[in-house]
Amino acid sequence: MELNVYLAGQIHDDWREEIRQKAEEMHLPLNFTGPMENHDRSDSIGEEVIGQQPDNVLKDEAASSLNNLRTQILLQKADVVIALFGEKYKQWNTAMDAGSAIALGKPLILIRPQELHHPVKEIANRAQVVVETKEQALQALSYVFETK
Repeated sequence: MELNVYLAGQIHDDWREEIRQKAEEMHLPLNFTGPMENHDRSDSIGEEVIGQQPDNVLKDEAASSLNNLRTQILLQKADVVIALFGEKYKQWNTAMDAGSAIALGKPLILIRPQELHHPVKEIANRAQVVVETKEQALQALSYVFETK
């Protein structure tokens, strides 16, 4: 058995690569997807597909429609969603993806530091598992594969 794991969260650092590498070290049969990690491509995809936009607001709207298409398709194909909330970046996309996962009935593993308990308490209450580290999230998935 393999699981498709959608990694929801900000795209400004390499946290996804850390999870992919650790999962490989743990020999977990996981396939990872997530939002476009190339920030420039994510911001410009609307104009690449739809064409030049007259201002930055419409450029953002065009990119958003394509990024939302990608997210919806990949979330629907996911067996489980890991949503990482951190303190360094705004977490609007993380909250949106976690909420979408909940609405789709996808199992949700929420990673958030103790300091963010209060701001994400409603999402945490709907998640199947809440942990504080990426390693704990992978340990939770590792448990799924245990037979004895």
